[in-house]
Amino acid sequence: MNTKLYKRVHTLAETMVEAVAKSNQKTFDLCYDELKQLCLEHEGVERKDHPVQWETLADFTEDAELAQQYYQKALDFAEAIENQDFIASINYASAVLSIEQGQPELALPKLQAADVAAAQTGDSELQREVKQLLKKLK
Repeated sequence: MNTKLYKRVHTLAETMVEAVAKSNQKTFDLCYDELKQLCLEHEGVERKDHPVQWETLADFTEDAELAQQYYQKALDFAEAIENQDFIASINYASAVLSIEQGQPELALPKLQAADVAAAQTGDSELQREVKQLLKKLK
C-alpha cells in the first residue's frame, strides 16, 4: 500500500474517532465520505487498493449489512496477498459485528479463521482476544 494513502486512511480514522467522542456528526460524515471515496477510487488499482482501507471503512459503517460487505471485500484482498495479520483482524471484527447483530452462528467460523490466522502472527493481544471470544461462544 502506498504510504501516503495509508497515512490518509489513518488520519481519517483518527478524526472520525475524535468526531464521535465530540458528537460531531458533520466532521464524522465528511471523513467517512472521503474514506469511502478513496476506497472506491482505488478499488482494483494496484498498490492503492488494500485491505486496511476497506477494513477501516467497515469499522466505521453503521449499517451492519454494508459493513459486513466491506469486511468481506477487505478479507478477499487480505487472502489474495496472504496477509495473516489482516486475515485475523478482519475475521475478528466481522465476528464481533455478527455477535452484536445477534448472529453468533455466523461469528463462530469467522472466529475460528481468525484464530488460525492470528496464531501465525506476532500479535499476542489479538490472539488473546480471539481465544476469549471463542471461549464465550462455545
